[in-house]
Amino acid sequence: MSEILEAQKVAAQVPGALIKTKTSFGDHFLCVDRNKLREVVKVLKDDPDLQYSYFSECCGVDYSAWQHERDFPGSRFEVVYNLMSLKNNSRIFVKVGLNDGEKVPSLKSIFLGADYPEKEIWDMFGIVFEGNEQTQRFLMPDDWVGHPLRKEYPLGGEDVLFAQGDYGPAVEDLAVPHAGESFEGKTGTEEISGR
Repeated sequence: MSEILEAQKVAAQVPGALIKTKTSFGDHFLCVDRNKLREVVKVLKDDPDLQYSYFSECCGVDYSAWQHERDFPGSRFEVVYNLMSLKNNSRIFVKVGLNDGEKVPSLKSIFLGADYPEKEIWDMFGIVFEGNEQTQRFLMPDDWVGHPLRKEYPLGGEDVLFAQGDYGPAVEDLAVPHAGESFEGKTGTEEISGR
């Protein structure tokens, strides 16, 4: 199978940036050196044959508990960028890998739409974007400790503080069986769903 056009263009214009390419379920992925991320994205955006000018989203992933094959062995985190070419009606995913203490170059100067997703990733995972560093929380309360989407973060069991100053019940205090929840083989029965 020949390399996709995007990989050929990136390899030719940003030597050493491309670590690997892959296709999964019809989607194309470019795994790149995070230090050359900006140059790669500029090629994808500015090349007249590609024109990936629409920034759909970016998201963070914590692979610290993942025991299967990975695109960046030895890297705990990945940041995945979803870009679209309206000219070609195509989508490309650009991935970078990193560990704690390493920074990802911000794409805010290339795509203004990257500003908020990068802030969310910092708040949820603690991944720092060089050029878009955070001084305060973005989604979580200002006094929140830690980053809740990291795998070592404890699940549930914390009382919720409401605006009136009183505490609400923790998630497990309100666990109520409902249709679709599987326990003791009763899922979807009239006893649970009322149907």
